[in-house]
Amino acid sequence: MDDEVLARRNLSFLLDLEPDFEVIGECDEGETALRAIEASHPDLVFLDIQMPRLDGFQVLGGVPCERMPLIVFVTAYDQFAVKAFEAQALDYLLKPFRRERFRASLDRVRRAIAARDAGAGPPRPVAQSMIVKCRDRLAFVSFDSLEFVRAAANYVHLHLPDSTYEVRERMSVMEERLPADRFLRIHRSYIVNIAAIKELYAAGGGEYMVSLRGGRQLPVGPSYVEAVHGRLLTTNAPQFGGGASRI
Repeated sequence: MDDEVLARRNLSFLLDLEPDFEVIGECDEGETALRAIEASHPDLVFLDIQMPRLDGFQVLGGVPCERMPLIVFVTAYDQFAVKAFEAQALDYLLKPFRRERFRASLDRVRRAIAARDAGAGPPRPVAQSMIVKCRDRLAFVSFDSLEFVRAAANYVHLHLPDSTYEVRERMSVMEERLPADRFLRIHRSYIVNIAAIKELYAAGGGEYMVSLRGGRQLPVGPSYVEAVHGRLLTTNAPQFGGGASRI
């Protein structure tokens, strides 16, 4: 669903080279795209963002959840990437793209369809990563690799074992983007990956700290101690059995 004729032709050409994909329709504006999705129930939609009448996000907003196809955004604008993944898009193709990148996207689609057909649930996968903008580049951050987040004025620093990303975003916004079942606010300036925590302990003077498996020690805010302690005691993570909380 793209308002550029050449872009649609290029997508159709690339899809014609893949024997397991069939193009069943094309649209040049948002309202037509929404009607086509409702009428034909496609497995997959390649969707532009900036289109006449309705933009790509408005099109998605008009599709019932139970009829939502897999979505791959195809656009020339990188500033919409975060919003696209928050909308559970399967992929985000930035024009112009190479055929190798397009085929990698199709492989992701195939895996999602195979999981659906195998009875593994609906085609919209649980996000395992997020995309962030760091100055002039976009970076994919795996939730498994993200150890903790630290607030720094108008920025947040995302700490991974081998790198740190500085992102211009409020801590409250970042907290909303992270899965609540995997990350825990321990301080006004820190959010921690629960799986990265080794122990919670009293540091003396009424202060508390968490020790991370990577060796870092982070403070726990006084108003967060009770919630952190309770969360670690009830987590299913095996590292918290047998006295991980020393308080």
